[in-house]
Amino acid sequence: MGDVGRLASLATATPKSKRNEIYMAVATLFRVQGPQLSERERSLMREILKRLALDVEMAIRIALAERLADDPGAPLDLILLLADDSVEVARPIILRSQKLTDTDLVEFLASTDVERQTVCAARPKIGETVTEKLAESNAEPVLVTLVRNATARIATGTFETLVEKSKHIAALQEPLAQRDDLPMPLANRLCGWVSDALKTYLVQSGRLSEASATGGIDQAAHAVAAPPCGDARGSGQKLVDKLAVAGQLKPGFLLRVLQQGQTDLFDLAFAKLLEFDPTKFCEVFYRRGPRPAALACHAVGIDRCVFPTVFGHSRRSRSINPILSQEDRSEIEAVFTSYSRPEALAVLKILTRG
Repeated sequence: MGDVGRLASLATATPKSKRNEIYMAVATLFRVQGPQLSERERSLMREILKRLALDVEMAIRIALAERLADDPGAPLDLILLLADDSVEVARPIILRSQKLTDTDLVEFLASTDVERQTVCAARPKIGETVTEKLAESNAEPVLVTLVRNATARIATGTFETLVEKSKHIAALQEPLAQRDDLPMPLANRLCGWVSDALKTYLVQSGRLSEASATGGIDQAAHAVAAPPCGDARGSGQKLVDKLAVAGQLKPGFLLRVLQQGQTDLFDLAFAKLLEFDPTKFCEVFYRRGPRPAALACHAVGIDRCVFPTVFGHSRRSRSINPILSQEDRSEIEAVFTSYSRPEALAVLKILTRG
């Protein structure tokens, strides 16, 4: 206990200018004599290092972490101490230290912050128990980093969690689609809410059939184009509700049915996406001029470049002049450049109350 006791006294008495040296001396002693130290001595040394870390230059602590990250003989409690330092110090330890088993990482993740979770998500070859724990997070940086880590081993159940979260975290969709180990049934499910470009990628990569990518919408549109019997509008509302529950009511569906001349279905689906009463939607979309139409399109995710097609087809289907003046074009451009999607929806709702 002699060396440790003397170091403890030095740590509290030494001027700040000398604490870098004391910090490195304690850390070196800990690394070299770790197996021979008693639990009380180890606890004392951890406490010394924690206190000194407040006054030791970050460059010194990072240098120590870089050295120990590749040291298979470094004591685990010293490794964990550095992993709990600032994220700049912790990064090499979390990314590279082989002293950290998957069990250690799971325990570490249970009590650490988003920054360290994100670093852990980038660690090469993390196992299924670690990726399952990381997937519990709702922090976008953690989840996206995990999915982009090609060496991470992800179980089917964890993929299910990630695919489900990608409904609300759009940044997850592309990296999920690009994972070669994404199970095909989950690629099919992912197809329900990703862009047409990602659907095409999934088809081209061989993990999704073209029929799976487009069949659901085509089949749905055909069912309403020629309903077997009864009220077509009632059938359309049922279909729209069903697609909404399945997460398949997307801007692409609006474009498809509009181009097929199914204007009533277009109106019902559009109103559903906006959460508007269909009658109120038609009154605002068709009778208030181009600006409300642009607000509605922007609010549901129809791109600026597609707006003229939607505007022209929808107007002609109602025998309304689709010609836009220069002033109209300027207002439309302002809608897409000045408002976010939620803001566009908020402005549209104000117009419905006017």
